[in-house]
Amino acid sequence: QVQLAESGGGLVQAGGSLRLSCAASGRTFRSYGLGWFRQAPGKERSFVAGISWIDNTYYPDSVKGRFTISRDNAKNTLYLQMNSLKPEDTAVYYCAADPSGRGSASQGGYVYWGQGTQVTVSS
Repeated sequence: QVQLAESGGGLVQAGGSLRLSCAASGRTFRSYGLGWFRQAPGKERSFVAGISWIDNTYYPDSVKGRFTISRDNAKNTLYLQMNSLKPEDTAVYYCAADPSGRGSASQGGYVYWGQGTQVTVSS
């Protein structure tokens, strides 16, 4: 069982930066793939970034070059550094854990999910 808790969301102006954190419980954190997803009002939840258990990273084109996912296994914490934020990045951001270790874009592989943190980017 893994419990996830996001933090770091907030209101930021376009062009600004935020860093999200996701604190995880559980001794097997280092073997999990981890991911960030987001859901804007009226839209489906979508993939933002993923990191495998061996630190391979994955991004969709919409955030590539602006967002960076990283993990600190010693602290059981996942991060998402978001730079050059745009109003279209406004959403609730969720972290998730994939027991297979892949950390891919497929939501079906993620078993554990956090409650989400709101990110609002003003224009």
